[in-house]
Amino acid sequence: MPPSPQVSVSLIPEQYIDYPSQRLYVLSLACLCQAIKVFDFIRAFTSAESSSFTSKWIITDTIFCLALARLRIPRLRYNKATIILHISMLCFFDALLFGGLRLHLWERGDVTQRGTGTIQFTHAFSCSLLTVIAERPDLPSTPQPWNFKNIFSPFSSSYDGGDAHLLGQHTIRLSPISTAQINPQRDTFCLSQTQSSVLIPVLLNNTDPVALRYTLTPLGPPSSRSKPDTVDMSARDIRAIEAARLAASAKPSVTPEEDDYDEYDDDEDEELQSVRRVGQRTLQNTQSIIHLRVSKPGTVKLERVIDASHVEARLAYYSEVVVTPCPKAQFTEPLSADEIIRCSGDNPDLPLRIDVHGVPPLSLKWQKVINGQRQQFVVEGIEGDQPQVSPDAVTTETPSSAITRYGRAAQHIEIPLTIALDTVGLHQYLLEEISDGVGNIVRIPSIVPPEKSTRSARLLRRPAFSFKQCGAGLPRTLLIGSEARLSVSANDADSADAPWEVFYKYQPPEDGANSKHKPYKKSTKTEGSRRDLVIPANAPGEYTLLAVKGQHCEGDILAPDACPVIEKPLPTAEIEWQKIHECSGDTGVSASLVMHGTPPFILYYRMQRDKQPPRDLSKTFPSSRGELTIQPQDDGHFVFSITQLSDANYQRVAINAPSIDQVIHPLASAEFVQSGHGRKRISSCGGNIVEVDVDLKGTGPWNEQDTLDFKSISTPRKRIQIPIPAHVDKSGGAFDIALSSVTDKEGCKRALNVPGITVNVRRILPTVKFYGQESKRRVTILEGDEAKLPLRLTGDGVRLLPFRLGKSNIVTKALPAAKTVRASNQNDFLIVRDPGNYELLEVVDSECPGAVVADASNYHVDWVPRPSVRLSEKTKATHIAYNGSYVLDGICEGLPGHVDLDLTGRSPFEIMYNIAKNNGNGGTEILDQPVFNSIQQRTRFDLHTQSPGRFFYEVKQVGDAAYPLEKHRSSVIPRSERLLIEQQVHARPSAKFLNRDRLSYCLLDPPSSHTGVVHLEGAPPFSIELSIRNLGAGRTDLVTVEVDSHIWKVDLPAYQFESIGAHLITIESVKDASGCAHAALDPLRSSIWADVAETALIVPVDRRQDFCVGDISSFQMEGIPPWTIGYKINGKAKTQEARSSPFSLIQQHAGEFTITSISHQQARCRAAGHRPSPYSKVGHGKRVFQDIHEGDQAEILFTLEGEPPFTFTYQRAEPMKRGGKPGKVLETHTVSRIMTREYSVFSAQEGTWTVTSIADKYCRYPPVQPGEAP
Repeated sequence: MPPSPQVSVSLIPEQYIDYPSQRLYVLSLACLCQAIKVFDFIRAFTSAESSSFTSKWIITDTIFCLALARLRIPRLRYNKATIILHISMLCFFDALLFGGLRLHLWERGDVTQRGTGTIQFTHAFSCSLLTVIAERPDLPSTPQPWNFKNIFSPFSSSYDGGDAHLLGQHTIRLSPISTAQINPQRDTFCLSQTQSSVLIPVLLNNTDPVALRYTLTPLGPPSSRSKPDTVDMSARDIRAIEAARLAASAKPSVTPEEDDYDEYDDDEDEELQSVRRVGQRTLQNTQSIIHLRVSKPGTVKLERVIDASHVEARLAYYSEVVVTPCPKAQFTEPLSADEIIRCSGDNPDLPLRIDVHGVPPLSLKWQKVINGQRQQFVVEGIEGDQPQVSPDAVTTETPSSAITRYGRAAQHIEIPLTIALDTVGLHQYLLEEISDGVGNIVRIPSIVPPEKSTRSARLLRRPAFSFKQCGAGLPRTLLIGSEARLSVSANDADSADAPWEVFYKYQPPEDGANSKHKPYKKSTKTEGSRRDLVIPANAPGEYTLLAVKGQHCEGDILAPDACPVIEKPLPTAEIEWQKIHECSGDTGVSASLVMHGTPPFILYYRMQRDKQPPRDLSKTFPSSRGELTIQPQDDGHFVFSITQLSDANYQRVAINAPSIDQVIHPLASAEFVQSGHGRKRISSCGGNIVEVDVDLKGTGPWNEQDTLDFKSISTPRKRIQIPIPAHVDKSGGAFDIALSSVTDKEGCKRALNVPGITVNVRRILPTVKFYGQESKRRVTILEGDEAKLPLRLTGDGVRLLPFRLGKSNIVTKALPAAKTVRASNQNDFLIVRDPGNYELLEVVDSECPGAVVADASNYHVDWVPRPSVRLSEKTKATHIAYNGSYVLDGICEGLPGHVDLDLTGRSPFEIMYNIAKNNGNGGTEILDQPVFNSIQQRTRFDLHTQSPGRFFYEVKQVGDAAYPLEKHRSSVIPRSERLLIEQQVHARPSAKFLNRDRLSYCLLDPPSSHTGVVHLEGAPPFSIELSIRNLGAGRTDLVTVEVDSHIWKVDLPAYQFESIGAHLITIESVKDASGCAHAALDPLRSSIWADVAETALIVPVDRRQDFCVGDISSFQMEGIPPWTIGYKINGKAKTQEARSSPFSLIQQHAGEFTITSISHQQARCRAAGHRPSPYSKVGHGKRVFQDIHEGDQAEILFTLEGEPPFTFTYQRAEPMKRGGKPGKVLETHTVSRIMTREYSVFSAQEGTWTVTSIADKYCRYPPVQPGEAP
């Protein structure tokens, strides 16, 4: 067609590329494309793969034509109609070349059947009719059907193999196996409140899914489940899920380089890389991953996956996954204000409740933090009262399928948790992690707010206050007109409990009935967190602390709890002047002083000589009695007077004392025994007289004087009795004894100034008692710990405390001997370890014996009971008395087994136990010593069932919150008291073939073999279920046999092979005497192939019955070579082996020749007789190509024409190679006694099936001519 006139300039201007060059380039490109098209045509012809080439060249030619029109090159410009015509013609020839279009001229076309479900087109040349006519022109024949499409037969694809009687061929090509596996990584999935659905991966191999079906079965036991939901997904649904998933995980921006995508890059990547990574899993090039979106909990089971070839993908063995609600745990109720802050000494148990939700059994991990010290705990086996599936119900299930099929529904479980607040400080409890029975693990802080995942409590010390530097033996002094500050401080207190309020009372002195001071009770508070306070005292009397109370806790009052306040009087002095007379005259004056007040005293006196100015002097006296001796050096008239007196409390108090003029002369001496150079102190605990010893020097007898006069003392040492002053004897206190003068035999009297004796009069005896009210004098401690029993003591110095442990129902019935301890302070503790009632007997301090307060002399100590464990009454077990063992019923290997245990004590519990197994020599061996944790009083204890044998479980030690195993490792349960559990785990039976040699049988023979031996493991007798699969007929028969030993030779007399071909004998299941389901059978050793051959036949080629010596008699044999032929010549039997058919025999002997038998398959299949044979078609006479996946089967259909019965021989050869070269023949089979006109063979092997010969009742094709060499 001439080009259209130019209407516009070329797309590429002529100044860049001239028009002839543009035409040259375009035509060169067109020639190159056509050359490539011819090359692709040859490839499509030899490989029979044409669909991809058809679409490729239609698109290429269309693009070329459109691009040519766009370029507008002169002389190559056409109108739109011409362009459309060009495109249509090119597409027509492309379809004609590459199979998109078929033309039939003389014969019906053939359609190649492909396993993918699409229609492919082949091209070969059919001329079977012409061939037959050319070879046998002398044979008449009927005309074949003719129609208009036969005109195009040179372009058709019918196949006749060069023979009109043996038409068609069927080629099977193996495609890679198509598989689908749900959840290949065995991940766990759960639905949370924030996640409405989960994506479950499905791993595909060689599969392009167009349809998918799965079922969702609600969780729970079978009796309570609703009907499973069936979900069908199309390819569009699958793509939508993947698109949404990719969109959610896609990056927010894409670089321009990433946008520049070329579809051919995929092919290059596939050639350069054999694997790629998707997510975290490495996939091969043939693999892909799709996802299922599941929004409800349940068991998801993949039912089927349909490939684009409309073939079901093979599902992996593990085709189920459980989707559960995500496990969750939280504290149920917030703590009250009283529970958040506790005081020591109160009830130490803090009750907490944890709400757990999930599929049991659940495992909870939590932490306890006490003053920064962190401890982790794991509690396992948490489950409610939902009934379990009995192991008997899943005896025939494998463990994994039983767990999935009998999945349990989620439960709400409320767990009580009692915490012991036994350490002062901050206690924190944190829920950390929870996992359910499926394996989902959830971090609790990520799903639960802090107020529900943590609990905190603080244990405060009880405040303890007492007077400081004041007590019964140490009163505080009060000066007249001033105020005393009584200091009260905290011996023990917690700053979080501040401020503290102290209650006290005031009691005036007993002898002040008419006093202006009245008793009262008051309270005062500390300032902020200060731990001390001051009580003002402006009146004498006794101030007693009554109680102390903090912001949260009531406290204790320690000794000294009473502070006496004594008002100090003004100092006074009694003065007696005497002249010092030395027998020869006066030498001075002396004043005997009795001073009243608090020593030391300072005496101020004045001395004046004649008319001189007076001199003021002073002298210090350490005690209340003293002597002032004044002996001036000068003579004269002296006046001595005392003016003022000071003591420890008052300064320079004026006193009214007489004066004196002059004094003289020294005398004898006396002193107290062992007084030394210091003052001696003695004590008086009772009575109104004190005895002291005095040593006298000089000439006796002596007269001694202190406050009392003692005369006519004749011995150098004299014990004198001094009465205690009445006011001191009444309320106690101290007074001094001093020697004032001594007179010797001559009558010379001398005033003495020697150290005196201080007498401490005790009228308050030491006491001892247990602190606290009678109802609170009881303490419970852990076994082995110490108990500190608080004491309150009065008295001075170190005390001796005899006590004894009274009768106790825990320790012994006899009263043990008394023990003595030493107490060093008034608030000491009696430290004990043993339980029982402790009784105080007496007390002695450093000076005086005391008394025990009768109503506070006892204190009771108890032990916290140790935790214990016992078998639950609901657990079925037989108790063996002689060893105390509980024997459980036997269980099959791999099935879940458990027992319920009842625990007593304070949760959480820890159970250390030994797992032992019978070693087969009459003894046991310990396998492990694990520790099991539980937070419930009744817990489920999992048993070891993964391996067979007799297992022993011995509970060695039980710990709880009070007795944790970490601190009490040495405290094990005595062997005679331990819980012992026994259980026999039965081994699962198994079976396998000892060898894999193929078995050979004849048609209609029963399966019996000496080489097919099955080895059985387990306890006989066994029950074996076998499947016999006939691959040719697609039929599977099940046979059950009983075997009494561990070795069984395949022998099935009741079964017969009814068709020829390969049969697969598979061990489907085996049971033994224990009734357990079999273990996983080895797929390589659980099946064996059996080849079943037809009965051998021999057919004479011609019908002659008379032969001459030297003639050749030919026979057509049917069966599998080699054959063994038996015949007789004149009654003499002979045999001959033939390896091919036909078989020819030269007759060399005259007489009668008779064929007696023929056999094949190692001479087992023997028969006699003959049948003739003619016409067949394979695949309806067409060239059929079928693709199947590995593991699938294809049906090869043989159409037989003639008079039955038929006998035909077919062969399987390698697929046709490049260039049309036929492949190597792999196997040949002959089938006989076919009474139908169609016969099918099923095969899973690759190759091309053709018929080589056929015979019916009368004729055979191809015939063997008489005299023709075999």
